Amino acid sequence: MAKGKIRAKIKRSQLYTFACGRKSTQEAVPFVEGAGCSRTVHCNQPHMHRKRPLKYRSNYISTTKYNFLSFLPKSLYEQFHRVANLYFLAAAVLSLTPLSPFSAVSMIAPLAFVVGLSMAKEGLEDWRRFMQDMNVNSRKVKFHKEGGVFEFKQWQQIEVGDVVRVEKDEFFPADLLLLSSSYEDGICYVETMNLDGETNLKVKRAMDVTLSLEEDEDFKNFTGLIKCEDPNPSLYTFVGNLDYDRQTYSLEPAQVLLRDSKLRNTGFVYGVVIFTGFDTKVMQNSTKSPSKRSRIEKKMDYIIYVLFSLLLVISLISSLGFALKTKFHMPNWWYMRPDDTEQFYNPKEPFISGLSHLVTALILYGYLIPISLYVSIEVVKVLQATFINQDLQMYDDDTGIPAQARTSNLNEELGQVDTILSDKTGTLTCNQMDFLKCSIAGTAYGVRASEVERAAAQQMANDLEQDGRQSSVSSKRSKQDIELETVVTSKDGKDNKPPIKFFSFEDDRMTEGNWRKEPNVDMIILFCRILAVCHTAIPELNEETGTYAYEAESPDEGAFLVAAREFGFEFFKRTQTSVFVRERYIGSGQTTEREYKILNLLEFTSKRKRMTVIVRDEEGQIILMCKGADSIIFDRLAKKGKTYLEDTTKHLNIYGEAGLRTLALAYRKLEESEYSAWNNEFQKAKTSIGADRDTNLEKVAEMMEKELTLVGATAVEDKLQKGVPQCIDKLAQAGLKLWVLTGDKMETAINIGFACSLLREGMKQICITTLDSESKEAIKENILTQVNNGSQMIKLEKDPYAAFALIIDGKTLAYALEEDMKFLFLGLAVDCASVICCRVSPKQKALVTRLVKEGTGKVTLGIGDGANDVGMIQEADIGVGISGVEGMQAVMASDFSVSQFRFLERLLVVHGHWCYKRIAQMVCYFFYKNIAFGLTLFYFEAFTGFSGQSVYDDWYMILFNVVLTSLPVISLGVFEQDVSSDVCLEFPTLYQQGPRNLFFDWYRILGWMGNGLYSSLVIFFLNIVIFYDQAYRAEGQTTDMSILGTIMFTCIICALNFQVSLIMTHYTWMQHVLIWFSIVAWFIFLFIYGMLPPKISHSAYQILTEALASAPVYWITTLLVTIACTLPYLAHMSLQRCFNPMDHHVIQEIKYLKKDVSDQVMWRREKTKAREKTKIGFTARVDALIRSLRGKLNKKTHSIESNKSYPPS
Repeated sequence: MAKGKIRAKIKRSQLYTFACGRKSTQEAVPFVEGAGCSRTVHCNQPHMHRKRPLKYRSNYISTTKYNFLSFLPKSLYEQFHRVANLYFLAAAVLSLTPLSPFSAVSMIAPLAFVVGLSMAKEGLEDWRRFMQDMNVNSRKVKFHKEGGVFEFKQWQQIEVGDVVRVEKDEFFPADLLLLSSSYEDGICYVETMNLDGETNLKVKRAMDVTLSLEEDEDFKNFTGLIKCEDPNPSLYTFVGNLDYDRQTYSLEPAQVLLRDSKLRNTGFVYGVVIFTGFDTKVMQNSTKSPSKRSRIEKKMDYIIYVLFSLLLVISLISSLGFALKTKFHMPNWWYMRPDDTEQFYNPKEPFISGLSHLVTALILYGYLIPISLYVSIEVVKVLQATFINQDLQMYDDDTGIPAQARTSNLNEELGQVDTILSDKTGTLTCNQMDFLKCSIAGTAYGVRASEVERAAAQQMANDLEQDGRQSSVSSKRSKQDIELETVVTSKDGKDNKPPIKFFSFEDDRMTEGNWRKEPNVDMIILFCRILAVCHTAIPELNEETGTYAYEAESPDEGAFLVAAREFGFEFFKRTQTSVFVRERYIGSGQTTEREYKILNLLEFTSKRKRMTVIVRDEEGQIILMCKGADSIIFDRLAKKGKTYLEDTTKHLNIYGEAGLRTLALAYRKLEESEYSAWNNEFQKAKTSIGADRDTNLEKVAEMMEKELTLVGATAVEDKLQKGVPQCIDKLAQAGLKLWVLTGDKMETAINIGFACSLLREGMKQICITTLDSESKEAIKENILTQVNNGSQMIKLEKDPYAAFALIIDGKTLAYALEEDMKFLFLGLAVDCASVICCRVSPKQKALVTRLVKEGTGKVTLGIGDGANDVGMIQEADIGVGISGVEGMQAVMASDFSVSQFRFLERLLVVHGHWCYKRIAQMVCYFFYKNIAFGLTLFYFEAFTGFSGQSVYDDWYMILFNVVLTSLPVISLGVFEQDVSSDVCLEFPTLYQQGPRNLFFDWYRILGWMGNGLYSSLVIFFLNIVIFYDQAYRAEGQTTDMSILGTIMFTCIICALNFQVSLIMTHYTWMQHVLIWFSIVAWFIFLFIYGMLPPKISHSAYQILTEALASAPVYWITTLLVTIACTLPYLAHMSLQRCFNPMDHHVIQEIKYLKKDVSDQVMWRREKTKAREKTKIGFTARVDALIRSLRGKLNKKTHSIESNKSYPPS
């Protein structure tokens, strides 16, 4: 870039008076030394960091669970962490011995298949994460190669000490020390949404000493030495020194550019790499990808323990019986040659014989442990994930991004969530404000209703329509009263003007210059000038449209500037010392350009809660313009400045009830002498050096920000992401709790809480904060007192409608999360209706998530869209990433991803509910069928003298889990729906079946095990009773072992598949095919197997065609056993539906009888009952507003009736 190229002239750094104020001089400071500050960086000399002790981590990052070396051992460990797989591994080893009743291949092959399939699935999912990591690592950035030449290099190749050049709208590849920028005073604008969730721009500035490094060629001979802090997760602190040109300069956080933040509104910057890869602050805030297992899967391990205990018990009984038979009976069995036996069958050593038979029994009864359960669940979960991925209701048309199940291990966990921990910016909000209403000189302007007002009016109108006690006339009058009391709707169709971004204001009195006809024209002009002048925004001209866009530090400022423009006061230019505004409709009506010289700017902070600018207009008048929180402004009003206070306060209350964010505007005219005296004091405080500099500035500011005159107030509607209030409302009705963890300041977080109905008017806020001036012990004592007071307040509250919200900042949270206090804090938080944590670091997000997860023992879900949310997403039981426009870090670390927060409603309430019930019923049925089948082996062995003989053919046993019973249970896990998706959303309380674990508690599990025991007894003993001592054919043939085994196996296949058909409540053609095909497949197999030569089919040769098909008793027995096995389940379900129905039973019957169509009143009543009582969400807010409006309406009606009762004389 050639020298002398036009550079930006705005020295924004001079506008910042507090945290961003530049010191007048830079003094040499001592080196940073000591523990935690040992890092040394040689600027522009990366080769110095390629060998120890200065060799630091590379810039390569990975979010995968495995790498090429760890995949095999780590995934094998995870697979054999499952108890069932561990058992079958031992059985496979024992199958290599002579004691095995089966061949080694028949035991090893299924295990290898199951484990291999699961490992392949895990590997595929991790490979996708790896490819996404590579997309980030392969990004390119310019670096200084040598001789003033910059070339492109991949991010993963960047080294500590490299000088890089980052262009506008690019992400920073590592943590950099800012050296210079395209602005001549070395400032740049940075968006840190991926770090702290804030979309407003941050100002960073280079040191004066490096500002001369403004071209590529200037780095030809550049060198320097940085000594700074070691890698740490603190985003807001940095300690270090720079040795440059034989001087030492101190470094500050404002000079550091963090990885994954984005350069905005700045042509380019130069920076030297300080931290790379996992040493960067954003990666220090992340945690390793954990291996997550669902609660059902963990509980399955305990069930396996129970079954293994059962297996061990019956194996011990079998081995004891075998030992006794061997010792006492075998000597009399001459045909067994007791004089010439192996050691395993020696009557003289019954203990050895019994011990060896124990091994045989453990393998033989292995069918009690369902080896195919895990692989079937894997198949089902993959198919469930496919349905999630292909759900068009979760497809975002705007971005073209569908929902994605990045791991299928946690599908059923989606149906058991208790607490959602959410980021704010980019997750709940798009951080867009719309100017909606305002109050000027005690007059309210703006007729368009907010979302809260519209919903309240609609709900009250519906309620009145359903109230049969009122006459139609009365209803009409009441509805009109309500509409007048709540909203004045805009006139649709009056004009078709295109919508204006950030401006949804409607009121003919203020637009098109009509405000000149209002009685308080001077106050309206002053109101608009405050909007146009009191800010720190920069205008950007769109050359195509000729309009200005504004880059503001907060979205509120952007909305105010657009409103001022639409009212005729367009801010169009800013210089180092002035703001220029085009004013229309003033005087003759022609546009005039006015200059306001900025004398001082006192910026907004969370502590001050206000912003002030002191300007000199073209007439020489000095004016103080102030905007801020109403409580702060009202306290600073002069006695003569409260003319409109009462009316403005009333309007602010109405705006607050409508869910709008409000600010009050005030002004004060200053005399020249007064201002000069104050400015001298202000400049002294500004140029002072020391820890009390900011305190002195605040004191001086307080001296001027008083005796104000109230002008009016603004009301803006925070534009949440589409459908967020409705989604939160539905989740609240489903009984879920929502915590917001944000890096935003407290005021912003509170306003967002109001916007999305986590907070509402009348909700009691428990704000826990702390002061910096106190000692650590005093701070902890103060916080403990606040926590205890909050808990006591909740306990003593008697109002049933009372709701509490807990709000805490990051600094206070750091103490609250310490071991001696965290559970007290958690107890208070759990008792509150909503919790908002502000100014939290990514690490604190993860720690809060861990506290909720471990402290409550319930399922947590973390959702966010930025790199600052990765720790929270990984720490939660379920991590959901938002596929936003600002990077994919959250998505890469997540278990599920959606493009909008609103899709979380369907992901949980529909897919979560379905997946939980499907998996729970599938697992219970799996244990049922394996117990029913496995115990028949034990009964037969006991019946035959504990011989170790199986009653079933080997091929029967192989096909039992692979073909004949696997497909129906998979169809149960994939297609079953207790209710449709629409009903799930209409009856959100159904979701609570998951968190309450109604379908996978021990009562239900043991019930299914008992059902399996009953079925096994019926199958075995009914067949024994029928076929023991009578012929099964007319020719007089009696059953042998192969005939009995085949008949019993036929009964098992029919009974088990009929049982799974009874469990299902939703049938598709696919389910019918899979269930009935499994039964038909058994007879087809039996026919084909029997046709094979006797060398292959053995005793099953022609068994169906010649022996069983023509025997009526075979078919009658099969039917009898099937009915007897399913009868208890039918009886149980009939009694439950009649006397103790569950929620979905009632809904199913209503839908079956079509009462939802024929009886709408009942249907609405049931839907109203099917909501968890909640104190947050849109519905709770509307209910509160309705109670307020009904109270006003009752007073109004009472007043009218009183006037009628006492007519004037």
